[in-house]
Amino acid sequence: MFNKEFTTSILERIISIPSPTGYCKNVINEIESIANELGYKFEKNQKGNGIITIEGEDNSYCVGIPVHVDTLGAMVRSINSNGTLKITSLGGNMFSTLDGEYCKIHTRAGKVYTGTILSTSPAVHVFPDAKTKERNEDNMMVRLDEVVYTKEDVQKLEIGTGDFISISPKFEITESGFVKSRYLDDKAGTSCALSLLEMFSRRNTKPRHMVKILVSTYEELGHGCSSLPSNINELVGIDMGCVGLDLACTEQQVSICVKDSSGPYDFDMTTKLINLSKENGISYAADVYPMYGSDVSAALRGGNDIKGALIGPGVHASHGMERTHLDGIKNTIELIYLYLTA
Repeated sequence: MFNKEFTTSILERIISIPSPTGYCKNVINEIESIANELGYKFEKNQKGNGIITIEGEDNSYCVGIPVHVDTLGAMVRSINSNGTLKITSLGGNMFSTLDGEYCKIHTRAGKVYTGTILSTSPAVHVFPDAKTKERNEDNMMVRLDEVVYTKEDVQKLEIGTGDFISISPKFEITESGFVKSRYLDDKAGTSCALSLLEMFSRRNTKPRHMVKILVSTYEELGHGCSSLPSNINELVGIDMGCVGLDLACTEQQVSICVKDSSGPYDFDMTTKLINLSKENGISYAADVYPMYGSDVSAALRGGNDIKGALIGPGVHASHGMERTHLDGIKNTIELIYLYLTA
């Protein structure tokens, strides 16, 4: 059922495209190409979310599958007098994991420059607080890979306030099946959803009902799927599953979220997902995420008349150097496929 080659190639393909939240046009265009290659209709709404339609055996009912391609990132806040950049966070970055990371600056003029995110006390041979200085937004900077020593030098490059900053993902798949990369939240989930297109195309089958894959571009800011196409009846979100304190899920499993910070998910939908996993030998865990919200949460808060559930492959070290496993991705794809066809 699971086409590992397709899924991993799509995952690497979309992870390689920078998409800090608010700057997702390039990855959305790539996903449009993927949908078109597989013969599916692709649309965009006004905020730039992608909508891919899979016709069902019965189109009177519609299941939405929200995923998101916007990631954490940063933006140029100002230019320092010494030619470095002051930054402002996009999403909930853990700055301790960004110290020393390579990045790109995407300018309004269409130019792309490289640099490194560093503490403002970056050298142990120079700064007495280099090891102890708190890594937070106020204490971080971007060192440009250009010959610049003043604010004016940087301005000549057409770099300015509001330019987006993306961080190198460092994508890698190990021989033991682990997928290591930034932004598995939620490009791993997106690759699972896009794999549905390949599965239905390869098998020449349809889901029971119409399916709309909703590719969100503002999830990290909390309003990605706050508005929905009017014909959607329910949502099954595919986002990262949590691994860690007081949680049962591993990276090899599909996580079924029964409750997050927005409250419990739909009882009947969640029960169906759990029972399908049990009946079909899919390795899963049911968990509560106390510090988490999803595009399903945003849709419910937006006043949409829908019910919702949430699943995803287990991801370790979220918002840092994340890791999942091919088994967790496989279990997620197989569960959502069964949910749509059983």
